[in-house]
Amino acid sequence: MRTFRIGGVHPPENKLSAGKKIETLALPKQAVIPLSQHIGAPATPVVKKGDIVKVGTLIAQPGGFVSAAIFSSVSGKVAKIDEVVDASGYRKPAVYIDVEGDEWEESIDRTDALVKECTLAPEEIIAKIKDAGIVGMGGACFPTHVKLMPPPGNVANILIINAVECEPYLTADHKLMMEKPEQILVGVSILMKAIKVNKAVIGIENNKPDAIRLMTKAAAAYPGIEVMPLKVKYPQGGEKQLIDAVIRRQVASGALPISTGAVVQNVGTAYAVYEAVQKNKPLFERVVTVTGKSLKNPSNFLVRMGTPMRMLIEAAGGMPEDTGKIIGGGPMMGKALVNADVPICKGSSGVLLMNDKEAGRGGMQPCIRCAKCVSACPMGLEPYLLATLSAHADWERVEKEDVMSCIECGSCQFTCPSHRPILDYVRLGKGRVGAIIRSRKK
Repeated sequence: MRTFRIGGVHPPENKLSAGKKIETLALPKQAVIPLSQHIGAPATPVVKKGDIVKVGTLIAQPGGFVSAAIFSSVSGKVAKIDEVVDASGYRKPAVYIDVEGDEWEESIDRTDALVKECTLAPEEIIAKIKDAGIVGMGGACFPTHVKLMPPPGNVANILIINAVECEPYLTADHKLMMEKPEQILVGVSILMKAIKVNKAVIGIENNKPDAIRLMTKAAAAYPGIEVMPLKVKYPQGGEKQLIDAVIRRQVASGALPISTGAVVQNVGTAYAVYEAVQKNKPLFERVVTVTGKSLKNPSNFLVRMGTPMRMLIEAAGGMPEDTGKIIGGGPMMGKALVNADVPICKGSSGVLLMNDKEAGRGGMQPCIRCAKCVSACPMGLEPYLLATLSAHADWERVEKEDVMSCIECGSCQFTCPSHRPILDYVRLGKGRVGAIIRSRKK
């Protein structure tokens, strides 16, 4: 069975919510919808205070080429356009909507009927995906329409669907496959048509045997789509790692994944594409896992964007007394949140409540030169060196040692016996070097 060839670790899986069906969460009293829910320029609001909106009304248009439209997830009145602290911990512009009822735009097909046929041309599909504000649902939030238009000189010959969900605790993608396999497969065939390829591979780790069985059986009716079981290894959901696992090609440092001939899309994105293209439904809700060892009822919820995370925690049995940290995402790549009122966004795959014992970091010890971080790094970097150089602010050397190739997976820190904050320092270095590179280009 395949997996990627460089580095990787095996953190405890802790898929506590794997057996829980997707439940629809109640609507919030007020939705706070950030205008920066994607990589690239924030969206520009097209509504103002006092405007009446419905579910699916455009409230902000893309602010540049790499940007994405944002839609209201609720119906009601725009209370204000202000700022909100999002999952990054920074204040970002947001539209506040007071919820009144649940009235949807008439153009959205709300029936459960499966619509298989898609007669649109590739350009029309991409336009529809762009108009629906779809971004990568795996967490990176790269605008999907941009990824479907490879730069000149690059040609796609395979579509890879990322259904790996290698991040511990998270089960949103797993449950989506269990409950919407046909819709996902129609979405995959639409994406194949958009990038003009006749082969697609859905990569699923073999800790989800039920999803592998179900998707393999359903995929038999869709020409060119294959389900590939993969060995469990973190971070297999990383784009470059998944390409290596599936087609045995490695993305060169600084190159785009398309250079290998592969376009990678998350399984949740494929479902959103089905809804956008076949049901005229823009992206305003997603499946989110709420989980934690002390949580009464770990769950998977279908949640509207702009819902405060506090509501998800309450629906899953309330905040446990021994909560040490609230993490947006999973334990490896997620970030600790400042409070539970952070709104759900397009990239919110999970809310993890870590208890005091789990959340506590071990005391930092001197590096013992064991090189475990080097063996674990899936990008073949030297994390101990990048961390040390960043701590000493040697940005020139940090850049030379290829810090920009780091995918921030946390394998280095996970494997460090001295509890050194390797990833924290590498992230600092990556941020600084990124700013230096951007200023140089200007």
